[in-house]
Amino acid sequence: MKTWFITGISRGLGKALAQAALARGDTVVGTVREGAPDLDAGSGTLHVIPVDLTDAAAIAPAVGAAFDKAGQIDVLVNNAGYGLLGALEEATDAEFQRLFAVNVFAPFAVIRAALPALRRQGSGHILNITSIAGRAPAGSSGLYSATKSALEGLTQSLAQEIAPFGLKATAIAPGAFRTDFLSDHSIRRSQGGGAHYADSVGTGIARLDAMAGRQLGDPDKAAAAILELVDAPNPPLHLLLGSDALRRAREKLDTVIDEIDRWETVTRSTDYQQGA
Repeated sequence: MKTWFITGISRGLGKALAQAALARGDTVVGTVREGAPDLDAGSGTLHVIPVDLTDAAAIAPAVGAAFDKAGQIDVLVNNAGYGLLGALEEATDAEFQRLFAVNVFAPFAVIRAALPALRRQGSGHILNITSIAGRAPAGSSGLYSATKSALEGLTQSLAQEIAPFGLKATAIAPGAFRTDFLSDHSIRRSQGGGAHYADSVGTGIARLDAMAGRQLGDPDKAAAAILELVDAPNPPLHLLLGSDALRRAREKLDTVIDEIDRWETVTRSTDYQQGA
């Protein structure tokens, strides 16, 4: 049996993961912005903590309450987040700041608040739900991609920092899953007019709109994959979820390797000459 702390269990992947953990008898402490999540505790144990993740001062008390309720946390999942569509030029300061507050600063604050207790435990696994957009960004979601890239980098450094304490970290990058992520519940659009970017950003947004309700990914299968991950003796630092994420990641890697090779001479030309 494991004890989980999951941010954002009201809908989407967070809800599916919480339900899967409860179904096997685990304990879940989950956060919601408001209301009560539609979850069946079954043979598990569910604790719900209301918290506004844009309120930085509320995060540490929420993490403390999670440890008080559960005793210890085996798996910490930074899942809560949302998307922002539109061109970079169109985004307002308020849109930019709120997006980073929820998608980057809140996970950082959760991790920072939890680490003292996790270090004392000498065990624990931190899962940061990123996105394939953080590894292979699209033109219609630049700021969202930036938040997820930040979380990817944070996870990779964090894993090295906490390994001596018996702690692990994994960045989980889903592709498109059939949740309400593409609905107004979980995605916002920049308030700019968008006419200048109709052919680039507009086309990308239209593709996403057409995908809503037809995404390849099954959230219940994603939850099962995450359970398999946390039960593994040697979990990966990075995990892709979904064949579309796999395709985009490989295409991006191929592009990066090709570009590195083509510009290798210029790259090497900046070193001091040996013996100089």
